[in-house]
Amino acid sequence: MMLARPLHAVAAGIMAIVLGLAWNASAQMQGDTRKPDRKRGALITAQGTAAGAPACAQCHAFNGASDGSGAFPRIAGQSLYYLSKQMRDFTSDVRVNAVMSPIAKALTPDDIADVAAYYAGVNAPFLPLRNSDPALIKRGKELAKVGSASNGIQACDNCHGPSGAGEPPAIPYLAGQYATYIVFELRMWQRGFRKSSPESMAGVARQLNDQEIAAVSAYYEQVQGSAELTTSD
Repeated sequence: MMLARPLHAVAAGIMAIVLGLAWNASAQMQGDTRKPDRKRGALITAQGTAAGAPACAQCHAFNGASDGSGAFPRIAGQSLYYLSKQMRDFTSDVRVNAVMSPIAKALTPDDIADVAAYYAGVNAPFLPLRNSDPALIKRGKELAKVGSASNGIQACDNCHGPSGAGEPPAIPYLAGQYATYIVFELRMWQRGFRKSSPESMAGVARQLNDQEIAAVSAYYEQVQGSAELTTSD
């Protein structure tokens, strides 16, 4: 049975507004009214910082498409809010990652805002898809669009938007994201290395078994290359 999307979408929208207001209020309290500088963000992306943070492009590519291996996520076009929030999570150990945590901690708040603004404004092409098992993709599509009532798993699209297009500013797109990366992050939630979204993503991840994780990840990797985003379900 399809779990109703509108309720979840409304809830996600309200959460995004609340998060955005809280972020703006916090910035104003700290006297931070600076507008992010995309040109400076591009420079940091290409060259790194004098304080020792490496160039973002080394892993994520200058256009944010990364290298297609799935070791690094596609970040082109994710919202400025979402990208900034993830970097702040790395600095506070809400997200723990051996590579990203020390890099984030080497960046200033202005560095983070500028790089996030740069990548949020990038429109990168999608890299060629790997061959995936059609049966695995079909199972992933079912989980993404319908979920699993018997296992208490809600449809991923309920929060991440139709065919994983995202619900900006707070909820990222999954369409076209690398399967290897999605698998890795779901396991990070299962193991407690990602402490954000404890009421939603952590709970959902713990309900998924390895086969379901592989299936939904394979589905979202290829959905951007299909006609689904331009047709109604």
